[in-house]
Formats: sequence, C-alpha cells, structure tokens
Amino acid sequence: MHSAQWLLLFAPGVFAGFSPSSASNVAVYWDELSSQAKTLTGPAVAASNSKNYHITVHRFHNPSTDENRRKSIQLAFLTVVHGTGGQPEINFANAGDNCTTFEGTALLNCPQIAADIATCQQTYGKTILLSIGGATYTEGGFSSPDDAVAAANQIWATFGPEQSDSSALRPFGSSSVDGFDFDFETTVSNTVPFANQLRSLMDAETSKPYYLTAAPQCPYPDAADDPMLNGTVSMDAVFVQFYNNYCGVQSYVPGSDTQNNFNFATWDNWAKTVSLNPNVKVLLGIPAGQTAAGSGYEPPSTLGPIIDYCKQFSSFGGVMMWDASQAVANSGFLPAVKQSLTSAASMLKKRMMMKLEMLVEHY
Repeated sequence: MHSAQWLLLFAPGVFAGFSPSSASNVAVYWDELSSQAKTLTGPAVAASNSKNYHITVHRFHNPSTDENRRKSIQLAFLTVVHGTGGQPEINFANAGDNCTTFEGTALLNCPQIAADIATCQQTYGKTILLSIGGATYTEGGFSSPDDAVAAANQIWATFGPEQSDSSALRPFGSSSVDGFDFDFETTVSNTVPFANQLRSLMDAETSKPYYLTAAPQCPYPDAADDPMLNGTVSMDAVFVQFYNNYCGVQSYVPGSDTQNNFNFATWDNWAKTVSLNPNVKVLLGIPAGQTAAGSGYEPPSTLGPIIDYCKQFSSFGGVMMWDASQAVANSGFLPAVKQSLTSAASMLKKRMMMKLEMLVEHY
C-alpha cells in the first residue's frame, strides 16, 4: 500500500456499513491516486483535482441494484503518531489542498473531508475507517507499552467520537471515524498494547459499532502485523494483500482444489485456529488496475473464478481493492467484481447441491 486515504465501504444492505456476517463486502482504498488520474469525473468514488477534492460515493450507491449494497469506505493514512507538537499527522494526497494546519503542529484540519465523512455515514450508511501506517510510516512503533496506550488514547480523542471534556485537536471536527485499520509495512514495536487499547475504547463506546482491521501481506505469517494477528488482538477483518508476492492471485491455478502458492486457505485456517476473534473476516485484496501494483492484477474474466474459489471458505468476507483511483479509471471493474461476488455465491450453492445430490444417489 502507499500513503494517502482509505475510504472503506462495507455495506451488506442499502443503508448499512461493514457486516461481519457478509461474504460480499467491498473495501476500497481511497485517495492514493495511483492511477495518476488528476481528474476523475462521472460516477466515481472520488472526484479530484488540484482545486477540489470530495469523498463522493453517489455513483457507487444505487439503492435499486444489488451490486451497490455491500460497500465501505476507508481513509488512509495516518502516517505519524508522534509528530510535531506532540500531535499525529495525516497524509491525504491532494485532499490536503483543502485543509489547513493546526498552529504549532503538522496536523491537518480538514473541514471538507469532515463534511464528506458525515455525508457518507449519515446519507449513504457507509463505514469509515482511518488506516494507520502505510509505506511511508517510519516511526517504528512505540517506546513502551505505556507509550502505546497513551498514543491510542490520543488517537481516539483526535479521530473517535467527540468528547466534551477533551481539548484534543480534531481534523474532522465533530465528525468521527468508525474504527481503525493497521497497514504497517515493516516491523513495529508495541503494536499489541496500542491495538488493544483502541479495541477497549471502541468496545466501551456503545452508541454504534466500531471496527478494527489490518492489511497484512499474503505471505504467512505477515512480518509486520503478526504480533497483532497471533491471537493477541480481536480483529473484525483483515484485508490480505494478495499481490506483489508469490502468493498473490496471479498464482491461482484454475480448476484446482489445492493451491500450492495462492494461499487463501492458509488465511482461512488462521481465522479459524489462530485469530483471537474466530469470526474474523478475510477479504481478498487485489489491485484495481494494471498499474496499481507490481503484480497481481487480474481482469474480471479471470478474477471471477478466483472469487468463486474463495467463497468456499467460511471466513471469506469479500474483496478489498487498491485503490479508488484505479477502480474509477478501470471502467467496469468495480461492477464486475460485485457481480462476481453475487454469482460466486450462486455457483457455490449449485456446487453444494450437486454434492448433496451425489451423496443421495450414492446411498
């Protein structure tokens, strides 16, 4: 992944966010602009140029069609936890053109993004997560468990629900995110107490559901996120990056029940036997365009069978795409993926019925 924003759209219903029970979630990382498209117009997850940047999901959201019912938006990235003036720092690519900076800090103040977050949540029912880390994160973590807990408290006060007794600077004003995602690309110290404190704060806030996710690379165990994924932190979902590695979707062997390199089965086993949350969802992370990653892009015609294969695993939670600019520039890709999720479910049901019929005939 790279540095920018994620807008994660998990919606199992027309006006619903992330569903831990759904196998048709679609997660899109927003604002990296990795497609190099300076202006994205028409039905888009994001429309942007140097003067104007909005989180727009109206083209992704058509209540009359099933294909638009399972989406989430996620912001990326919070790139520095201990920044100038003791404040965190966020990098939202050219979205920062519409932000100012809090005095004495490098923390952006983004009223336009704050308004867009509220619209996405209240009008379109989307779940908004803030991703921490990214490829440019270089702090290396936290000096001690106590430092990690204190940092989690500050991140919660800064981006979580507004607290009447808090003096924390708030980049999104009265708007708040629906949880946090971890995309650490290198070894980071004391992430477990950091993540667990965020989990504790979120669980104590009962006004709405909050979610904790991570984006490991597909080689198992993931070098950066394994301390949090080794049965120590309760995650709601993982967005496994099945690209830029030997275990990516490009290694899938069509028609084979046993995959030697493509290792979704390994992550399904992790979900069932290692994860602290046995109901955690595993999303198939893919590039949304040919230039989104070094390897792993598959066009809809070959991606469909891969999604169908993953559907057989009970932990399968849908598809994650990197990133929104690629998905928008790659005409027809997002609808095709959503159609594959639906048809894959139907194909799986047919496969199960065929097996059942064979058993009945045998006996």
